[in-house]
This record gives sequence, structure tokens and C-alpha cells, in this order.
Amino acid sequence: MATDMSIVSLITNASVLVQLVLVLLLVVSVMAWTIIFSKSKALKQAREDMTSFEDRFWSGGDLARLYEQSNSNSDSRGLERIFKAGFKEFIKLRQQGEPDPMAVVEGAQRAMRVKLNREADSLEISLGFLATVGSTSPYIGLFGTVWGIMNSFRALGNVQQATLAMVAPGIAEALIATAMGLFAAIPAVVAYNRFRTDVERLISHYDNFVDEFTSILQRQAHTPVTEKG
Repeated sequence: MATDMSIVSLITNASVLVQLVLVLLLVVSVMAWTIIFSKSKALKQAREDMTSFEDRFWSGGDLARLYEQSNSNSDSRGLERIFKAGFKEFIKLRQQGEPDPMAVVEGAQRAMRVKLNREADSLEISLGFLATVGSTSPYIGLFGTVWGIMNSFRALGNVQQATLAMVAPGIAEALIATAMGLFAAIPAVVAYNRFRTDVERLISHYDNFVDEFTSILQRQAHTPVTEKG
């Protein structure tokens, strides 16, 4: 009698532990793909927001007016939030009568650095999970494989004559766990490396903007600034 070697049959006939490993890897894979799609969309939006704000910032318009426009935008993100934090602190210190222009500029720079770190943390959310999936899933799958093969060889001890037909289903179901581990790990590793590069580029761009905006504030440090709105 031929043994049913279909994937579904192998999974349904696998040991409980191997089935639990497969379910765990399936759940992890679904979570990883959900994060991949959402993070890809979020980073694309972050790049578009950065480009849009830079076009407005470097258009040569009045910074106070740009601040007013940004302040009225509750959906501001990334570079725009950094600008708002720095310019708000710049105005605040000037209105408080800070006599040292450099102290005003340094205060604005500190405010931008704090906001930059928060934006960086926001961009890096979920990347750690992808890294964990990519590094651990193969080992989880391998654990299921080892357990399944171990059970197959234990079963051989109860028979007088072993045949390939007897051991093949057990080994096949065990190898499914390894395949499932790789299925979860490979997309997670690829996505993590890509997202990490994108995040580092964005953070580097934000950091450069802080330096450039600080230089502009240094030139304006002796100009009276009044907060509007």
C-alpha cells in the first residue's frame, strides 16, 4: 500500500511537537510579512514627507511663516517635526531675553537632537522583531526537524526489518519544519537589511538638516524673532 506523501498528509500525521513548531513558524511568518508591508509603506511615506518639506524649506520663504504652517499641520512627521522643535525653542529663548546668541542656537540644536532621536526610534520600530525572526526561525525549524527524525529512528527500533518506506514519511515531515523555518527567516532577513539601510539614510539626512538649520539659526541669532500664532 502506497504511503500518502502529500504536504498536507505529512503535516497532519506529524508529531504534536512538530505541528506546534510549524504553527509557531507560520504565526511568526505572518507577523513578519505584516511588519514588512507596514514598514515599507511607512518608510516610503517618510521619504515623501522629507522631500516635500525640504522643497518648502529651501524655497527661500520666511522661516516664521513656514513654522506657522507646520504648527497648524497636526500630521507633521520626520524632518518637519525636527524643524518645529528647533524653531520653537529658538523663538522661546529669544522671547525670554537670552543675552547670548550662541546659547539660543545651542538650545535650539539640543531640541532638534532630542526630536531627531525620537524620530529615529519611531523609524526603527519593529526592525528588532524582523532581526529576531531572521536569526532564530531556522533554529526553531531545525529543532522540529531533529525531533521528527529522532522519532522516526526511535520507531525503527520496534521493527525487525527497516525499509525506506517506513522511515521516509517521518524524515519528510521533519524536513518540512526546516523549510518552514527558512520560509519565515529569509524574507525577514532581506527586509531587515533593506529597511536598516533606508532608516540609516533617513537618519543621516535628518542629521545633516540639523547641522544646516543650525547654521541658518546662527546667522539669524542677532535678528529679533517673534512667535506667531
